[in-house]
Amino acid sequence: MREEPGRSNPARPAAGTHLCALDDLKDPGSRGFLFREGEYLFLGFVTRIGGTVSGWIDRCPHAGMPLAMAPNRFLTREGDLILCASHGALFRPQDGLCVGGPCAGKHLWPWPVKVEDGAVLAA
Repeated sequence: MREEPGRSNPARPAAGTHLCALDDLKDPGSRGFLFREGEYLFLGFVTRIGGTVSGWIDRCPHAGMPLAMAPNRFLTREGDLILCASHGALFRPQDGLCVGGPCAGKHLWPWPVKVEDGAVLAA
């Protein structure tokens, strides 16, 4: 089992932390988040595709860098795949599997989120 980056990061938001209103997340759409605790940073993002909201740690399994080069731009133009803007890797939004690019077969790390009362929350 791969170690999930950020699990012990003190900047990782606690379960129940309000991330955004569900209505503020287009379908398809994505939104990035940065949390700071002292010297620690936690980067994550959520996607909404076909009504399903998923959370991911914002770190490419190939290069170790954040996926988006522009704010909140984690999806392809078609809105059907997650894109690493640095080297073009493509990931399935259902399970984070890399289906194209130099990290084919690797996965993004999930960041548990939930939708409750019209809000997207860290879980």
